[in-house]
Amino acid sequence: MILKDAINQIVENYLIETNYYLVDVKITTDNQISIEIDSFEGVSIDFCAELNKHIEAQFDREVEDFELEVSSAGLTEPFKVIKQYEKNIDNEVEVLTKTGKKFSGILAEVRETEFVLEIERTEKPEGSKRKVTVIESVTFKYEEIKHTKYIIRFK
Repeated sequence: MILKDAINQIVENYLIETNYYLVDVKITTDNQISIEIDSFEGVSIDFCAELNKHIEAQFDREVEDFELEVSSAGLTEPFKVIKQYEKNIDNEVEVLTKTGKKFSGILAEVRETEFVLEIERTEKPEGSKRKVTVIESVTFKYEEIKHTKYIIRFK
């Protein structure tokens, strides 16, 4: 059985000199290894293939039988690491809290333990005839979040 820590170490060492970062590693009991990587500039198929070959070269197929897949983090998948939040600063995201509340807004700031979402809403000020748009900054702690996803809009 190939250990997750061994795969993490191999991938992290390979990515040190690149603009890529590790998002997730999954290994099933029958040695199906799935690796997700990402980058602030996007992920090329060629780089995934290079990383795949590098990982395969680290193991002896006679000793370990495994299936390996290296891919980019899915555009519609929830964020798994802080770097994905950093990558999406100034983009519209959807946040689902562990209490079941859903928010959408612009990801404005990312910190080590929390992030800030700018949420646009309309309200009618007292004594006014018209509603005005108000932007509210809401801070979320990562441990309060069930998931955060990038929102794709076609205009």
